[in-house]
Amino acid sequence: MISQDVTISVDGSQMPAYLARPEENSGAHPAVIVLQEVFGFTPEVKRVTDLLASTGYVGLAIDYYHRDHARFSAPYTEQGIKNAFEAAAGVTAQSAIADVSAAISWLNEQSFVRFGNIATWGFGFGATLAFASASLRELSGAICFYPGNVAAPMPAGGDPPIERAEDVAVPLLLAFGEKDYYVSRFDMDRIYTSLKQANSDFRMQIYPNVGHSFFRHGSPAAIAEQQRYSDESVAQAVADSWDLVRKFLKDCFATSARRAAETGEIHTARTQPLQPQTKR
Repeated sequence: MISQDVTISVDGSQMPAYLARPEENSGAHPAVIVLQEVFGFTPEVKRVTDLLASTGYVGLAIDYYHRDHARFSAPYTEQGIKNAFEAAAGVTAQSAIADVSAAISWLNEQSFVRFGNIATWGFGFGATLAFASASLRELSGAICFYPGNVAAPMPAGGDPPIERAEDVAVPLLLAFGEKDYYVSRFDMDRIYTSLKQANSDFRMQIYPNVGHSFFRHGSPAAIAEQQRYSDESVAQAVADSWDLVRKFLKDCFATSARRAAETGEIHTARTQPLQPQTKR
């Protein structure tokens, strides 16, 4: 695995990002843009990005706080939560979409990325931004793990993102813990109903006996101790949700490949478009 810090230009400023990818000379791979928790660029966001690279994907974690709080990182404490949501108040759906769009363009320029095969995966507040990114048709799909501000207004204010469910343009995977203390079951049901009414392509999974951030750290014992859920419940949710993510990505990228073949929008590793030749 190769990992490095990179910067991506967005609206005239530089957005820090962390890149992890399979070894050199392993060909072009689909890519996943990782959208961090509200706590910012913690070791957790690198863990997830490395996890993707170890599975054969290009992982790119972008710093959506770059405009006002570049490389912001807060601890998992009450004060850390307070500081994090103050920082999140400066992030809008529009700014996040601009960041993801810039990341898509950057990835599509890299020889180690399979052109047009890019998804997002967000956690907590980052999952809310992943939901917003699902309006981008350049994506193959979006994964939202316990998004806290889809059925509620974002810290920056405005209407809840779910009120724009009709804007969802790509497949969605949403995962929640049944006992999530940030997202009520009422809000989960509202998200489900709104996406259903909008005829969105989505899957929602609710795991019993676990709460918010069940995937964090990948350590069932640590999470169970913090949130008082059983090791078995957390381990089961982590294992099953990771299986779902891998299947979802495989299906999304296979669909993107089929669509490219059907439309003739085929690209080489150097991102030059190729049109199928027609017989005369």
